[in-house]
Amino acid sequence: MLERPARLLYTLLGSLALPWVLVRLAWRGRSEPGYRMCVGERFGRYRDRPRIPGAGRPIWIHAVSMGETRAIAPLVRRLAALDPAPPILLTHTTATGRAAGQALFGDRVVQAWLPYDLPGAMRRFLVHFEPRAGLLVETELWPNLAARAARLGVPLFLVNARMSARSAAGYARVALLARPLIRSLTGVAAQGDADAARLRELGAREVIVTGNLKFDAEVPAAMRERGRQLRTMIGARRPVIVAASTREGEEAAIADAWRARGTALPAQTVLVIVPRHPQRFDDVAALLAGRGIAFERRSAAAQVPEAVGVLLGDSLGELAAYYAAADVAFVGGSLLPLGGQNLIEPIALGVPTLIGPHTFNFADAANAAVACGAARRVADAAAMIGAAAQILATASLRDAMRDAGERFIAAHRGADARLWAWLAPRIGVD
Repeated sequence: MLERPARLLYTLLGSLALPWVLVRLAWRGRSEPGYRMCVGERFGRYRDRPRIPGAGRPIWIHAVSMGETRAIAPLVRRLAALDPAPPILLTHTTATGRAAGQALFGDRVVQAWLPYDLPGAMRRFLVHFEPRAGLLVETELWPNLAARAARLGVPLFLVNARMSARSAAGYARVALLARPLIRSLTGVAAQGDADAARLRELGAREVIVTGNLKFDAEVPAAMRERGRQLRTMIGARRPVIVAASTREGEEAAIADAWRARGTALPAQTVLVIVPRHPQRFDDVAALLAGRGIAFERRSAAAQVPEAVGVLLGDSLGELAAYYAAADVAFVGGSLLPLGGQNLIEPIALGVPTLIGPHTFNFADAANAAVACGAARRVADAAAMIGAAAQILATASLRDAMRDAGERFIAAHRGADARLWAWLAPRIGVD
């Protein structure tokens, strides 16, 4: 009986926050112009309904950002290969996600922003596109979206679903809002057993474990080639450490550890820092300059001079290329309690990989990678630089980590096929 008032309160708070959300959108648009594109779509205001290639009502996939968009590439390919193929609608929240979708799928899909989670906006979105089913990737759970989809008869599936212990505790604290939302899902395909158990505890009905789609994602040949070009730009003989997807607070710690590195690393080693959020590129540049660290920016440099030991990766859509150029990779978001980013990608590229202590967003993958020797966990930035130095100095350790990485990736592939076998008959495309 209290579920509807809880959602009304959520909607009221969301409406009150909208001016601040718009200010933030405009601010992000200064550094990422994609956020200024089609702003009306974020309120469910769309232009004339597009002609989506395919037959019948569209299958809708929501992939919030770049990682989720790349993860669902095998699923999009399976849908596109059907005869007749259904129309595919792909929505995003971030500019990097939308750019990744365009790069990966081109005109084979229609892309749009998913609106803010307000009842009217979600109703307009669903009425405009009339999807036959919605596939929400990983943890994209929105109360008003779920309520409107149920009212309009649009089944929602949560695929490649993950639910950390921390997130589950958060949902449990707002159970009046979360439980009806999760109960409304037609089905859930979870990454692992722990994710499935937490989702069931929160009220999910049909739950299956299919594995993590990110193990099946292929690194495009163009990204591998761009990695080779980056390596040439850096200096083919110079050892390269890539600290990728770093978050606020991590770059300062890494910069300080780099300055204090002593003679443990080869003199010509290059540290590449790739912030996760593009709007922070200038902030990280200022941080490096303020510490007196000589650096070049990827966006400005044709070559990294021998006297320069740091490259700031201030480019969009090149994360895989940075990893492909690395001798050792550190995956950010893990030095601080932020949950970590995707460590599967550098391991799949054969790069010895380091992670910090906080990897609850990728707990199963991180623990398995460490256990088999494909990754090493470090306590802090200084330990990361020390571990990187050891790996660079020890060819047998590098080879062992690469071999372990190959076995790790091979052992976890197949999520795409398992998901498809479960999902296809449920969305009417088997």
